[in-house]
Amino acid sequence: MVAKNTLLQIRKELESHVGEKIKLRANRGRRKSYEKVGVLENTYPSIFVVRVEEEHYYQRFSFSYADVLTETVELSLWGGDNRMIALCAEK
Repeated sequence: MVAKNTLLQIRKELESHVGEKIKLRANRGRRKSYEKVGVLENTYPSIFVVRVEEEHYYQRFSFSYADVLTETVELSLWGGDNRMIALCAEK
């Protein structure tokens, strides 16, 4: 039950930042990781979507809230004064 409440907390935190610039660092296993900067496009009951603009195209990445909880994905937001604000899951 605690994990479910934590996932709900993560979702509510992300919902309040939809449309804002976000930096993500994702670990895809076996030394495969990447960092991207994009916009938190939307949140859904089980996942959230980040839109990343590249030079000639864009990509959408989707992650589950459990990815944030297990620190497979680390998120940071840009504050109003262009400072990075870390979003982290409380364990």
